[in-house]
Amino acid sequence: MDDFSRSLSLSGASNFRDLGGYAGQDGRVVRWRRIFRSDHLARLTPQDAHVLQGLGLARAVDFRGQAESSALAYALPAVRYHALPIEPTVVQRAKEMAAAGQRMTAPIAVGLMQDTYRAFVSDNTQQFAALFAHLLDEDTPLVFHCTAGKDRTGFAAALILLALGVSREVVMQDYLLTNGLYRRPVELANTAPSEVLDVIWRVQEDFLQAALHAVERDHGGVERYLEQRLGLHAAARERLHALYLQAPAG
Repeated sequence: MDDFSRSLSLSGASNFRDLGGYAGQDGRVVRWRRIFRSDHLARLTPQDAHVLQGLGLARAVDFRGQAESSALAYALPAVRYHALPIEPTVVQRAKEMAAAGQRMTAPIAVGLMQDTYRAFVSDNTQQFAALFAHLLDEDTPLVFHCTAGKDRTGFAAALILLALGVSREVVMQDYLLTNGLYRRPVELANTAPSEVLDVIWRVQEDFLQAALHAVERDHGGVERYLEQRLGLHAAARERLHALYLQAPAG
């Protein structure tokens, strides 16, 4: 039994969790307390910041767009901040539809989410490649996040775990943990029908599958995508494993 908890109990972030503990390449386990994923960090309390300081958190990678990060800016002591903005968000697209007089329904929202995930693959190679570059620089504890920590962050987490040799089944299980953790802001309550909010502010297996299918269709599979698009050639992959997988037993 591991002594670590995957989800960290923070007052100001509900979806802050550790990617450690999963079985990766050759059965080697992903190291605990090195890579974290989260929703945004602008509402962390002083006690939360103290917890993160105790973890030795040294780097934060923010996928939020410029308007998002400006509205909810943050700075953490001794944490280097790296902005890798991914826009437009699904929320922006939904607002554009409403402004154009288009009625949002749950099925339309599902299609919008799937399109958003496919766009991660077609439009955001640079940001995800930069995330891996940060991971390869050093192994000081790093958190990557967006606003809710579920879509941009969810796809990034899937890529990292797949690159470390974690099975697709386990990657999907990690992705879906958001639904039991993320606390939707109360101010969203009446902004759209509840069935639409449940699509946009939760995750579904078919969202991540849409991105992975795009990787297969357009890039010949995850391995080729990681190597040819995200810069994880053989030496880089070996270094990633050395940094973030526990040494083989014996």
